[in-house]
Amino acid sequence: MRAATQLLLACTLAVPAGLVAQSLALPEGASAEAKSIDAERLREHVKLLSSDKFEGRGPGQPGGELASRYIADQFKSYGLAPAGDNGGYLQQVPLVGVTPVAADTHFRFVPQAGSKANTPVDLSFGTDFVVNNQTHTPSETVDAPIVFVGHGIVAPQYGWDDYAGVDVRGKVVLIVVNEPPSEDENFFKGDALTYFGRWTYKFEEAGRHGAVGALIIHRTDLASYGWQVVQNSWSGEHSYLRDDPNARLKAASWIQHAAADKLLASVGRTADEAIAASDKRGFKAVPLPVRLQAKVVSKVRSYDSANVIAKLAGAKPGAGAVIYTGHWDHFGIQRGRAGDPIFHGANDNATGTAIVLELARAYAEKKATPPHDVFFASVTAEEQGLLGSQYLGLHPPVRAKDIALDLNYDALIPIGDVRSGTVHGAERTTTYPLVEKLAKQEDLVLQGDSFPMAGHYYRSDHFSLARVGVPAFSIGEGTLFAGHDEAWGKQQEEKYTAERYHTPADKYEDSMDFRGNARMARFGFELGWLTMLQPKGVAWLPGDEFEAARKQSEAR
Repeated sequence: MRAATQLLLACTLAVPAGLVAQSLALPEGASAEAKSIDAERLREHVKLLSSDKFEGRGPGQPGGELASRYIADQFKSYGLAPAGDNGGYLQQVPLVGVTPVAADTHFRFVPQAGSKANTPVDLSFGTDFVVNNQTHTPSETVDAPIVFVGHGIVAPQYGWDDYAGVDVRGKVVLIVVNEPPSEDENFFKGDALTYFGRWTYKFEEAGRHGAVGALIIHRTDLASYGWQVVQNSWSGEHSYLRDDPNARLKAASWIQHAAADKLLASVGRTADEAIAASDKRGFKAVPLPVRLQAKVVSKVRSYDSANVIAKLAGAKPGAGAVIYTGHWDHFGIQRGRAGDPIFHGANDNATGTAIVLELARAYAEKKATPPHDVFFASVTAEEQGLLGSQYLGLHPPVRAKDIALDLNYDALIPIGDVRSGTVHGAERTTTYPLVEKLAKQEDLVLQGDSFPMAGHYYRSDHFSLARVGVPAFSIGEGTLFAGHDEAWGKQQEEKYTAERYHTPADKYEDSMDFRGNARMARFGFELGWLTMLQPKGVAWLPGDEFEAARKQSEAR
């Protein structure tokens, strides 16, 4: 990749008010630091972090503790200042881990008077359903009527309320994954998934309405991943922040599409027919003549897991800081599992962790002093629902209003020298013109989201920073690689999702090519430095859903 100092643009940036036009030249020392980012150093980090030694880097497991210590040791070896708790690199995140005991956990649909179904339906854990108990107790029973609440969304800004006219207190809600389909940018942002489509939101909203349980209907095309991803993600330990007010459900569950067919047969519908009805304006919740009788048995433990945070002091402390983030955790080791019990997480997210480490090393060369403070945070429990970054957002190393930008890295498939990149969410901020100009200068094609309904913006750690107002997005690879067309890149992405994503097969291989990862790391280095050179900070565009949070943080 050409360094930013090799070419000065004669033109200036056409930018919104509040962001001053500027050339894209880095100081010579900073350019040298960016050039030093090395693909083979990334390889060595990924190879080690995804090895059997680290046992899948599960939070609260020995492999997870080993990973956080390794990252802290790397930051220390670079000469970076600690920015965690009590003068150290570690920020302890208080968690509760809940592991369902499959053999003792049971679900049954019991028809009531008026049902078109005649016999109870017993479901099989893993095959038909998965569940976790958000109340953090060893055992809970549920015997409650089921109400179909469509997408389970309350969004007054879109004139949508699936809970209107129905009382679900003490009941179980049946919910469709994703959100109403749309091509209208003013209605659930068109074909791009919003937070209303995420499973985390659906469980939170069900709890806010007093439900004791929730059943999310899985359908692969709507979820953008297969049932095996849900099964792997929810069969082991699931963690929560201690005292999280949004965790209320005795049975936070997913059910297979086929199981939903059996349930909705009680009102003479198929799951697809019910989903289609829920997509339309005017949908009304439907009480089903069926009860869920469930017993949820769990192993419960309280533990701490660490975010790892380091700091490089800039010329001007205080406002204007940039933070680089990426999660170090994966699903750990599930002893007793048939086959390979380790979820190695080479791509997800040893790659992002390696990039944060390499960025930290490059900045720490100190050939030039950055204009403002730079932070590096490798966070825990992303796979559990962005918990480490949620805690980081609530307890940042500096005030949220003093962070100009968060640049996040998550799962960059190492398959070659990339020619395109993704910055989904950057267009929502005033820094986007800078992103576009830098990409053009670096011969990097910016691609739109290939899978907008997957809701990638709401599925990675930058979202936690955005929720507290910090302009934030992830930098990723596109689907155009040297020597290949876009179809090949998209095929590789789809193959990874189908065969390796959230499975033990996500392993390091010597054939991996980290040149693309290094290129996107250099791009993030340059973008972060150039952002700090701007006389005014980054802002959300007027009307963005995170604009209010930014204003609230600035008022404190």
